[in-house]
Amino acid sequence: MKYIVVLGDGMADEPIQTLGGKTPLEYADTPAMDALAPKSEIGLLHTIPEGMKPGSDTANLSVLGYDPRIYYSGRSPLEALSIGVPMKEADIALRCNLVTLSEEGVYEEKTMIDHSSSEISTEDAAILLEAVKKELERDGYHFYVGTSYRHCLIWENGKVVPLSQPHDILTQCIGQYLPKDPVLRDMQRKSYEILSGHPINEKRKKMGLNPANSCWFWGAGTKPSLTSFEEMYHKRGVMISAVDLLKGIAVGAGMKNICVEGANGGLHTNYRGKAQAAVDALLKDGYDFAYIHVEAPDEMGHQGSTERKIQAIEYLDRLVVQTVAEQMDASGEAYRLLVLPDHPTPIRVRTHTAQPVPYLLYDSTKVLKKTWKYNEREAELSGRYIDEGYKMMEYFLQ
Repeated sequence: MKYIVVLGDGMADEPIQTLGGKTPLEYADTPAMDALAPKSEIGLLHTIPEGMKPGSDTANLSVLGYDPRIYYSGRSPLEALSIGVPMKEADIALRCNLVTLSEEGVYEEKTMIDHSSSEISTEDAAILLEAVKKELERDGYHFYVGTSYRHCLIWENGKVVPLSQPHDILTQCIGQYLPKDPVLRDMQRKSYEILSGHPINEKRKKMGLNPANSCWFWGAGTKPSLTSFEEMYHKRGVMISAVDLLKGIAVGAGMKNICVEGANGGLHTNYRGKAQAAVDALLKDGYDFAYIHVEAPDEMGHQGSTERKIQAIEYLDRLVVQTVAEQMDASGEAYRLLVLPDHPTPIRVRTHTAQPVPYLLYDSTKVLKKTWKYNEREAELSGRYIDEGYKMMEYFLQ
């Protein structure tokens, strides 16, 4: 038996009036999932433990079978693992986003325009972060390049301080959300002075792209410690994602990271290449478990674009789910396929929420005959509900 998870990050949503009261998942044209749904188990899964912030960190840990209440030590340390940052026990890792702030007024009066700077390329971001590093890096504070807008600051002998997520404060004035720690606050302010007039950003503005004109620190945490996935579940697994967070979880869990050319975490990522990499790992390389993470629905939710979120879901359906199902069926290998989001990212709020998410669980060895489709509404009507998300993995792999 082979096992595949297709994770549409932030894919769940709320009913939207302009879609006739349907969610993007319900409205989207999804023939592959529609074909699987009547032969699958449908239900709701609560991935975010009570009292914890809804994020891709806690939610993906849950889906992978790790109780966040035990294993979660912060988002940034997991990302640091993925890019090979050498963390010591007393170090604190912080996410360093390259964000777009409005250009009027003093720093404290600026508005958060875009948490991803128009999904800036890693190449452009690396040049900008090098400029920041040259001016701001000092003893005890070290910058590391990640992917796209997602980078890392290591604070030696630091402390976990409360920091605001930039995607939670879109369109808001940043003053009340700035770090209380004076060094971090000063670094953010000075980063704007360094970046706002940088040639890369001048070029981006001429191209109609948002400038990456400030660093934004958040997600502070300590060095993580995850039990091996193989040790916990007796399955050899691979992770296929363009996002450092998921790659970091895989490193911590002892899973193999497979990098796919053209996979970038955006709307036009290499969906089919990710699906093919998973199939090859299972059928050619002898792995038991593949986790295919698709970031695009979440990014489109943060952008507040209903149309682009629907498009991301349709790409996931046709290029990932269909590719996996067709090739696994053709192989004759028995398999189980789990399709789900990690958390909702509703268009209305443009950030993560903690509501339960719909899941579809297909088993090629079982014959089910239902009439439902895969979406939030019908998952709720199914009556199936798993209230502790981390328990899904054991159920899935049983």
